[in-house]
Amino acid sequence: MRMKWCWAALLPAIVAACGVWAFAAEEPVKIIASQGAKIHTPSGDAVIPLDISLDWSKPQPGITRAVILLHGKGRDVDGYYRGLEQSAHEAGRAAAGSILIAPQFLNEDDVEAHGLPREVVRWRTGAWEAGGPALGPAGISAYEVLDALLLRLADRTMFPDLKDIVLAGHSGGGQAVQRYAVVGTAAAKVEAEGIHVRFVIANPSSYLYFSDERPGPHGFGCSGWDRWKYGTRGAPEYVQLTKARGWAEMEADYAKADVVYLMGDEDIDPRQKDLDISCAGEAEGPTRLARGEAYFAYLKARHPADWGQRMWLVEGVAHSGPKMVESECGVKALFATGVCKDQ
Repeated sequence: MRMKWCWAALLPAIVAACGVWAFAAEEPVKIIASQGAKIHTPSGDAVIPLDISLDWSKPQPGITRAVILLHGKGRDVDGYYRGLEQSAHEAGRAAAGSILIAPQFLNEDDVEAHGLPREVVRWRTGAWEAGGPALGPAGISAYEVLDALLLRLADRTMFPDLKDIVLAGHSGGGQAVQRYAVVGTAAAKVEAEGIHVRFVIANPSSYLYFSDERPGPHGFGCSGWDRWKYGTRGAPEYVQLTKARGWAEMEADYAKADVVYLMGDEDIDPRQKDLDISCAGEAEGPTRLARGEAYFAYLKARHPADWGQRMWLVEGVAHSGPKMVESECGVKALFATGVCKDQ
């Protein structure tokens, strides 16, 4: 159930005290999340829209698992949140003691169209997926937003019993989670608090490669195939400011991390409307399923001794975030109800 404990009629100043509030709208809004949370980042403060199942402005003893689900390019946070709720329902008792969170990464046009406060963080179209700086209220990376969410959950005064955080994303959200799992700084801090972090990456259009190897054609006549977000060259400011380790060490840590790739076995349309069909994207393979399988094989071959990742195929699903998280393998990945057959 979606919680609302601060209402639009209240003054924005209440955000600082209450932590979460509802966005006003003249008519029912599907694209804007029901609430917003104030976050503090090295680049500045902002409000991130989100749907959330509990009031996290007060202590929540007994909560042992947090599941954060990132939407895709279309920013349909409500559809993704409903899928997350259904996944929790399918998990049954295994989902008891869970908090469900679905943040929303808005474009500038979204904020303007819905008359949202200027404190709401927003990006140029697609920039959030790759960790680029926000347009306002400060140049905040989406990865800084994820840092702030994870660190808030790791606050033992608020979540004294938390044991697991699952950070999941589908499509564009899967791209964000995959890169963040490599370069994000908060996960190590959270693990130091005795909280395990799992990354669930579902049907992204592309992956971060650590070398010049690609399964498809690249190089000749192809611009940007080796640059961020496809390669490590030209990484965004977040990576430059937070990279205390070299790429080799970050790659090795990522290979050992608890990562589950969820791939729809019918996500095989080479012209699906949201598929990255740039030259750099095509260099990783013709379809999302082919790109996922190729990347998994690539990284596993580079780290055969310390491999900690898995790939699970979701049967009968193409490119649908809610269907992925509601599937049997999706439930198992998010709520640890079992395992699916590894690829």
